[in-house]
Amino acid sequence: MTPPDEDGPSGIHCRLDELLAARGMTVTRLSELVGVSVVNLSVLKNDRARAIRYSTLSAICDALDCEVGDLLVRAGTDGADR
Repeated sequence: MTPPDEDGPSGIHCRLDELLAARGMTVTRLSELVGVSVVNLSVLKNDRARAIRYSTLSAICDALDCEVGDLLVRAGTDGADR
């Protein structure tokens, strides 16, 4: 299996938009709860992130009351081919 291209898509889709909408929460509010900038959350939300710290991932999941697998999925497994 060939690793993803450094500049290409990772094959991972972030469902942050869907989870925020389901909870009636804004990116700004999540930013306040997690201590991550709105810009960095937007990068994650738009599938542009190249990496994420475990501590950030854990804080987002705590704030959204979800599991990592609810937030990050393989592209194509939830209808989002990015």
